[in-house]
Amino acid sequence: MAGTFELYEDRAGEHRFRLKAGNGQVIATSEGYSSKSAARNGIESVKTNAPDAEIVEI
Repeated sequence: MAGTFELYEDRAGEHRFRLKAGNGQVIATSEGYSSKSAARNGIESVKTNAPDAEIVEI
């Protein structure tokens, strides 16, 4: 099953998203955004920029 982005408003009124794996585990969380549209842009950025992201050990 594919992952899911959840878009929500936090207690401070900021818009955030989290990415959940198919098993329901949270695998990424966003910063706070001032608007829902900005958070949606953040989701699109992750979708666009991360499919082939390099893995770097530190």
